[in-house]
Amino acid sequence: MTTALDFAGLSGLEALRAMFAMPEPPPNIGSFLGMRVERLEEGDVAFSLPTRPEYANPLGTLHGGICATLLDSVMACAVHSRLPAGVGYGTLELKVNYVRAVPADGGLITAAGTTVHVGRSTATAEGRVTDAEGRLVAHGTTTCMIYR
Repeated sequence: MTTALDFAGLSGLEALRAMFAMPEPPPNIGSFLGMRVERLEEGDVAFSLPTRPEYANPLGTLHGGICATLLDSVMACAVHSRLPAGVGYGTLELKVNYVRAVPADGGLITAAGTTVHVGRSTATAEGRVTDAEGRLVAHGTTTCMIYR
């Protein structure tokens, strides 16, 4: 099984690209939910996710936690993509605004995250989730702690 130590000598962007290029990446929330990489550049990451009936809230629409997880993933990976080898991170704060209900019917949602600031001890990023028609579904910001 692959571990974080296997990527220790790589920059954040190199490690992310190596992980996503593996035929069988290590277990992670993205593979569990069915996230797919759409873009993986320095400071700019996008993932898509097909909605599923199992992701519905009691009202039958997509549970907000799915969008929050998607946003947390793209924003944190955008931060990770800007870090040098041997430097880690963790989400310190996550803020999500929901603007549209999403059917849990198999439609595709896409999240894009970009860094705003990457400093010595903290980094910030912002993200947006859109539906298959390009309409804004949710947006958010994060602060990540940098582990040096």
